[in-house]
Amino acid sequence: MSGRVQGVFFRDTCRREALAAGVTGWVRNLRDGTVEAAFEGAPEAVDRMVKWSRKGPPDAVVYDTTVTDEPPAGDDTFAVLPTPR
Repeated sequence: MSGRVQGVFFRDTCRREALAAGVTGWVRNLRDGTVEAAFEGAPEAVDRMVKWSRKGPPDAVVYDTTVTDEPPAGDDTFAVLPTPR
């Protein structure tokens, strides 16, 4: 996700929304100011998270969201990951 997505509690709110939706995976800030996430779960739950990520928490301004299908990684929870170096 790009836009004003860092410094607005995007990752923590995403984690809470994912847990409420029964979705596993992860979310992290990237060094370029964007946010990256991976969602796993029932198709309708993943769709719910994709829809949420296009808006984000109240203080976020999301300009763009890119969605890519990938094979499941088998995560058993939803985590906030550190920013990669």
